[in-house]
Amino acid sequence: MSTVHLRPVERLVFFTDAVVAIAMTLLILPLLESVTDAAKEGLDTGGYLRAHDGQLVAFALSFVIIAAFWRGHDRLFEHVEKQDGVLLRPNVAWMFTIVWLPVATALIGALETDRLQLAVYIGTMLATSLIPLSMRWWLGRRPALVGPGFAATASALTAPGVSTGLFALALVLAVTVPGLQFWSLLVLLLEPLVAAVLRRVRHP
Repeated sequence: MSTVHLRPVERLVFFTDAVVAIAMTLLILPLLESVTDAAKEGLDTGGYLRAHDGQLVAFALSFVIIAAFWRGHDRLFEHVEKQDGVLLRPNVAWMFTIVWLPVATALIGALETDRLQLAVYIGTMLATSLIPLSMRWWLGRRPALVGPGFAATASALTAPGVSTGLFALALVLAVTVPGLQFWSLLVLLLEPLVAAVLRRVRHP
């Protein structure tokens, strides 16, 4: 395949970073609105924190998870030097899921929690985790896009693959186990352990 249409990747990375930063900022907007509403209702600080504890936890969780997603994206593109149209499309899709996550987060606390809300919230995270796997696969097939140091081996896919699998497990548990709801995301804490076990199995 010709390399005529290959372009430097820096503009794509900068644009993606800006989108992530905006998405992280948007997470706070529902809380700012709820503070105004609480003032009108005459709530004190403790009353506000009790009334909006779900929103506050969702904000903190989504902020941390978006930061983790950004870090993973940063590591993926660390050795990428060029971009093509195939790489651009999943990256745009990834940005879409990042921008959508503040909307999914805003549903929490504003509406009653149900299976659809859980599916939208955790499902968005699953999509955000899954898309980079396709980008890594494509970069492994297009050496012209990457520089020295890029790894497309099974070992390099272990951590992101485990993370995606745990998001899928969290989604299934959230919508099938009554009362578990967002607590299912605690399975993400198992990622280092599961990844270490898989590496040991692969390289005894």
